[in-house]
Amino acid sequence: MAKKQKVEKEIKLEDILFNCRDLLRGKASMADKRDLLLTLVFLRFIGEKFTLKRREVAQRLITVDGVAEDSAEYGFFLNQSSFYDDCFYLTEEVRWETIKSMPASVDLALNLDNIISALERDEKTLRGALPQKIFTKAQLEPKVLKSVIDEVNKISQERFHEKDLIGRVYEYFLQAFALNAEKEEGEFYTPHSIVELIASLIEPFDGTIYDPCCGSGGMFVQSVKFVEAHGGNTNAVNVYGQERDPDTYRLAKMNLAVRGISHNLGDRPASTFQNQHHSDKKMDYIMANPPFNLKKWRAEDELTTDPRWDGYGLPPVSNANYAWILHMLSKLEVTRGIAGFLLANGALSDDDSVNIRQKLIENDKVEAIIVLPRNMFYSTDISVTLWILNQNKKGGLWHGRQQRSRQGEILFMDLRTWNENIYEKKYVQFVPEQIEKVVEIYHRWQADGTDGTNFAEPELYRSVGIDEIKANGWSLVPSRYIEFVDRDTNIDYEAVMSEASKTVATLLARQEANDAALRKAFATLGFNLE
Repeated sequence: MAKKQKVEKEIKLEDILFNCRDLLRGKASMADKRDLLLTLVFLRFIGEKFTLKRREVAQRLITVDGVAEDSAEYGFFLNQSSFYDDCFYLTEEVRWETIKSMPASVDLALNLDNIISALERDEKTLRGALPQKIFTKAQLEPKVLKSVIDEVNKISQERFHEKDLIGRVYEYFLQAFALNAEKEEGEFYTPHSIVELIASLIEPFDGTIYDPCCGSGGMFVQSVKFVEAHGGNTNAVNVYGQERDPDTYRLAKMNLAVRGISHNLGDRPASTFQNQHHSDKKMDYIMANPPFNLKKWRAEDELTTDPRWDGYGLPPVSNANYAWILHMLSKLEVTRGIAGFLLANGALSDDDSVNIRQKLIENDKVEAIIVLPRNMFYSTDISVTLWILNQNKKGGLWHGRQQRSRQGEILFMDLRTWNENIYEKKYVQFVPEQIEKVVEIYHRWQADGTDGTNFAEPELYRSVGIDEIKANGWSLVPSRYIEFVDRDTNIDYEAVMSEASKTVATLLARQEANDAALRKAFATLGFNLE
């Protein structure tokens, strides 16, 4: 009888990624593990892109140009960096083939760090993007480090055939480490479904996109994916950002570089408030997730006459929420700029900034306020708000849709009950159908012919005029304006009270019977309980 051939078990991407994390369990700090894995993944992806491009160049030299494979001319042209315009040209010392063949020796970590230094030396766009000496700093045993390299080597576009394999792997590690991080460490990752919602609402099809606190660059990545999904030209999108944390700044540059997204994050990490990198530019679109309720963002005597506050007032030192709002407003292109960003719910009604909020509403800068469910973020369980600012609420043609004037109106939505889609045991995310529903409501409200004075659905959304907002003390809390059904009014109180009386009478009768039986039992023992 013929011997059965052993069927090779299919490798799942999630298993590989889990194995990478598992190999490092307890062997390095959270930040070091994150940076080490993402750096290796970066090297793997740029290495694979280079290898595939090299095959393409070789094929063209032989079949199109008629160059003999064993000729000196073939070798010369194969190593011309100008032929590798859509990927990094890698010298032999930094190619993935070189890395994966390195033995598990005491020099392995040092050799990897030297590769990082060589990459930064040769590629200007990678300067400041890659963590220095991350492999020697982690102090891993050579066998462990070699095992991690072997696992990362299994992550291949040729094996998994996913359109955005890079994105899936990066998101896995960013999310995994955000889930297990302290609040400060988790701030660099904004959950995917929220970013997708913002992109779907503001539609960054073309022009400049800006994020003043860009974290790991997720807003930019999702913007580009949105443009691609809608058949747009990603080359028409220019990305600008800023990030103050050095580690996260490097992570963003690496994240964007590995995806081939052209970007300008400034030449160094720096605070947006104290050191603007792009002070001379106006932006078409802004997507942002600033740190919630940031305290002591400036000194008491600092930035008091900054032009970003002109006409609105000085934001308080105790909370940067309105400093972020005014900064983003100052960056928007004055005739068509639109911004979508997240803030803690306190910004909707706090007393410290009521005068600034009043001016924003009176100047017709606020277009929509959307309250999100709780537990959507890894760093906090609070419900937060998505704000839409728009420099043009006058109407006209926009992205192929005819819009009406929404001057003097704000659209409120309350999505706090949209919390049924759970992952990782407790975190909430939006599914595509929910994002489509929000966008449909928003576009229908904007559409020519819609009556903004009667645009409402109880417990979900309502269009509100400025006079009503003024009467509510300039509060932007959606529950003050959206109708919530009082289900108590549908209760038949007489029937309920009658049923309750019957229940009480039954319980009392049962208790009396129990008492009589207890007295009788004690009487037989010679005790009188009367």
